[in-house]
Amino acid sequence: MGLDELIKACKRNDRRAQERIYKMYASKMYALCLKYSRSKEEAEDNLQDGFITVFEKIDQFGFKGSFEGWIKRIMINTALQKYRERNVLNLVREEDISGMVEVDEQATSLPLDYLLDKIQHLPNQYRLVFNLYVLDGYSHKEVARMLGISEGTSKSNLSRARNLLRKRIEEDMTGNQSIAFE
Repeated sequence: MGLDELIKACKRNDRRAQERIYKMYASKMYALCLKYSRSKEEAEDNLQDGFITVFEKIDQFGFKGSFEGWIKRIMINTALQKYRERNVLNLVREEDISGMVEVDEQATSLPLDYLLDKIQHLPNQYRLVFNLYVLDGYSHKEVARMLGISEGTSKSNLSRARNLLRKRIEEDMTGNQSIAFE
């Protein structure tokens, strides 16, 4: 059974088709959920809640564009909605910024697990903007719309996230902590 047939079967609430779709995309979506979560447990909750939404709203998928991209948007929106519900998003406003310095991109020679761990430990407002803009490729306009902030605030939060990442990486490099290069 091809993907289109599986989607159509899911629209008819076929549990076996839902299970196959879940198995096809769960690992990729879990990795995505980890980027927007503070812990593995939170990522697992976001994954499960996201797939519940996928199957509840699968009738809305019109076979235009990528099904994986559609699922990805649902997973991101699920994580963002949870933050909104908990009032965790205390975003830095553009007018609170003075003298922000633009940051060069970090070296790409650092292990991915190390970088993801550093990103995961950013303050929520910085981590969300960083993930949406840098890792998922959304524009500042799209990030602003998704988070209910201005484009300037998105840009300033990204700049602060980069500054904080740079500082933490530099501290690790100059301190006694070792980074495991593979």
